[in-house]
Amino acid sequence: MSAKRRSSETSTGACIKKDKRGESAMINPDLEDTVIRNGMTGAWKKRSRYSHGSVQLDCEPFPHCKISNFIHNESFAEGLKNELLQVNFNGKSNDLYKFQQSDDLKTRNDHHISEMRSLIFVQFRSWLSEVLEVDFEPTIDLSCAKYERTDVLLCHDDELEGRRVAFILYLVPTWDVCDGGMLDLYSTDEHYQPVSVVKSLLPCWNTLMFFEVSPVSFHQVSEVLAEGKCRLSISGWFHGPSLQRPPRYTEPPVPCHTHIPRDQSVLFEWVNEVYLEPLYQAQVQQEFESSSEIRLPNFLQEEKLKQVCDALRLAEIQWEGRGPPNKRCYASAELQSVPACLKECWELLSSEPFFLLLSNLTGLSLHYLAERDSEDGEQDAEENDTGGPDTSSTSSPAEKKDKGPPSCVGELRRWAHGDYTLLHDSTKREFALDLLLHLGCTGWKPEFGGFTSYVAHDEDEELLTVYPEDNSLSLVYRDKETLKFIKHINHSSAQSEHTAYYDFSFTYYE
Repeated sequence: MSAKRRSSETSTGACIKKDKRGESAMINPDLEDTVIRNGMTGAWKKRSRYSHGSVQLDCEPFPHCKISNFIHNESFAEGLKNELLQVNFNGKSNDLYKFQQSDDLKTRNDHHISEMRSLIFVQFRSWLSEVLEVDFEPTIDLSCAKYERTDVLLCHDDELEGRRVAFILYLVPTWDVCDGGMLDLYSTDEHYQPVSVVKSLLPCWNTLMFFEVSPVSFHQVSEVLAEGKCRLSISGWFHGPSLQRPPRYTEPPVPCHTHIPRDQSVLFEWVNEVYLEPLYQAQVQQEFESSSEIRLPNFLQEEKLKQVCDALRLAEIQWEGRGPPNKRCYASAELQSVPACLKECWELLSSEPFFLLLSNLTGLSLHYLAERDSEDGEQDAEENDTGGPDTSSTSSPAEKKDKGPPSCVGELRRWAHGDYTLLHDSTKREFALDLLLHLGCTGWKPEFGGFTSYVAHDEDEELLTVYPEDNSLSLVYRDKETLKFIKHINHSSAQSEHTAYYDFSFTYYE
């Protein structure tokens, strides 16, 4: 429940210097209580619980503390909220989050904002430094965020060089669990990777939360579900000496496999015949080579499509959650549990004839026949060029031999509300061909999320977006500097006719 708002002010509590333009910010007088100060220091050292007055400390799953009625004078808190709502906000959206963030509050001269800045970064920082016995730097790191319906901040640990303690001051209306927007805290495993949400903290009016930034401080702001409510907060970090971080855990690579031997008839059984015509393949290849991506609609034959879509809705399929949540969250099918037609579709995409079809559609060397044609062409060019060998080739036959035969890795995935992948989900940074065959997504809207975004490494530039489209095969060739993520699927999808969709996701390596 939200903290009760007091209508009258008292003269108790420490305050910072008066401002002629209006009321000064006063901190909760409980923080001046020697009993609370000493109790907090002892509990923080022992990593134990402590509760007294307005202060509640818990150290599981990592140290965090809640201070109710942080601003002692209620009227100042109301004035601060109103002033913050007048500043300029910018929409922020990427793989990790979607919300609105204010301009930097470090230099703003607005009365309530500047008073609050002094309260937090002078008075409260001094108190926290004494309690935690940490020497904080004078850095001011402060901004305001608005979370409204479908806004979210996914699982992360806040660790950047210099961040020691994170804080959030909530200025929200009456807030309930069903409104979403909870501060979720994650447990971690032996590799310091997040596992699951073990504690959810409800944002309450005029309540400040702070927690230690560490290798295990994984948390998220769950999606806001409420219509017409604004989750307004001020947040930032106190900078100081970082805690020691263990070596970053590297996930074991997903094993790839070469093509599965199958007769060429598998293509004629499954694939729309238009994509098997040599002239049309040449046309697709020309388009693909100019843009490195293409979408092939109506890819599966109608009869096979119906069989696959019917099978996907069967309860016998075992869907396994994929994590960890700081990298991905979706369900992947256990192949041993899927009906025969789904297994056949997976085998189609892994088959030798399909590798050759992809080579014909893209010009990539995914089959030895296509590779031989490419090498013969290069040899002819070298023999006819009196200037010497062509050095513009991407790789030589010897290099391809060292890399081994073409291979692939794939899975059948289910996407529903709350699912996503994050940019650092790309564990294998190589040249590769991505294939997505979307199924069961008729009526899916872009505002639901669930689309695949390709971005340049270390840049905000979005290179390409692939939206789910039923029975459409998308092919994208990416280099080592191109990353991808699947946008978080928000609550609006759960209110649509189709609450989930599926895809076969494969990656092919030359």
